[in-house]
Amino acid sequence: MKITGFKVYQVDLPLAEGNYSWSEGKSVDVFDSTVVQIETDAGVVGFGEVCPLGPVYLPAYAAGARAGLQELAPQLIGADPTELLALNQKMDRVMKGHPYVKTAIDMACWDILGKVSGLPVCTLLGGRFGDDVVLYRAISQRPAAEMAENVAGYREEGYRRFQLKVGGRPDEDIERIRAAREVLQPGDKLVADANTGWLMHEAMRVVGAVRDVDVYIEQPCATYQQCLTIRENTNLPFILDEVIDSVDAILKGASDRAMDAVNIKISKFGGLTKARQARDLCVSLGIAMTIEDSWGGDIITAAIAHLAHSTPTDYLFTSTDFNSYVTQSIADGAPKRVNGRMAASTEPGLGITPKFDVLGDPVWSC
Repeated sequence: MKITGFKVYQVDLPLAEGNYSWSEGKSVDVFDSTVVQIETDAGVVGFGEVCPLGPVYLPAYAAGARAGLQELAPQLIGADPTELLALNQKMDRVMKGHPYVKTAIDMACWDILGKVSGLPVCTLLGGRFGDDVVLYRAISQRPAAEMAENVAGYREEGYRRFQLKVGGRPDEDIERIRAAREVLQPGDKLVADANTGWLMHEAMRVVGAVRDVDVYIEQPCATYQQCLTIRENTNLPFILDEVIDSVDAILKGASDRAMDAVNIKISKFGGLTKARQARDLCVSLGIAMTIEDSWGGDIITAAIAHLAHSTPTDYLFTSTDFNSYVTQSIADGAPKRVNGRMAASTEPGLGITPKFDVLGDPVWSC
């Protein structure tokens, strides 16, 4: 089987809550998502998606994804989309870095492999663990009382794990953490996610002030070494996210005992192929994971579900359903949240069918 062509679509994904805010005053109200369609000489078509969280979160941005695809995709014509490792090595040869550009291509190839084999991607990634996977809800940064109210509301919808967006003024963040924890029950999990927003002295103040609270601390500072310093000065469970972008980073963190859990974002690694490698390494090292991505719609949510559902249950800290955060659906067949949980499709491939009336005409093709 050979790749014969690409089509690239751009689609806006407005937020259901109107606005999503996190550390250092960053916010977004519409996500700019890119969908990739890969065509083959066998008539099998695969789909992938990449959706950076604006240009201020990671070294990635939506227009850059599409510009990168115009550079990379023509060089993959004639490659076999079912030979995932060979394809990834070719992408890395012809384009250094820019993993987010490669993500939608790799994802679409997994979709093709599943369709060719007649198996869901979940099965190809290792097999299905349990009936479904547990989800977290990200709580946009607001005043403490409003965030606690949002936590309580989403808890009524079935969520039991919450990612509280902090990384602002320490006094306000301490209040946010305490207010949110008060509305939760034993067994619920609360993560205070600073998204690199604190300086070390600020992070030290916060972890000291909430040392009696049942809360996880996530990515308090910008660099690995800064986060490690905070880790060494708190007994609270510790999660690393933004600095976890390779197997080398995971091995370094494990060696330094820098974290208790990590976030595996598919587009930070360059697609499902490398995210699976990271996932399997974490299982071998005994490190729990949140399986997710930077953001996205139905296709990314489907890919997240397949990777999460094929992760051994004991090692899956949580996952996420980004398609429930936005008002625009771009594909049928994507997972739907039920009582704070979701399941990967049992259909071949990713199990999704794009809504071309929503995607519109391709913005680029080759």
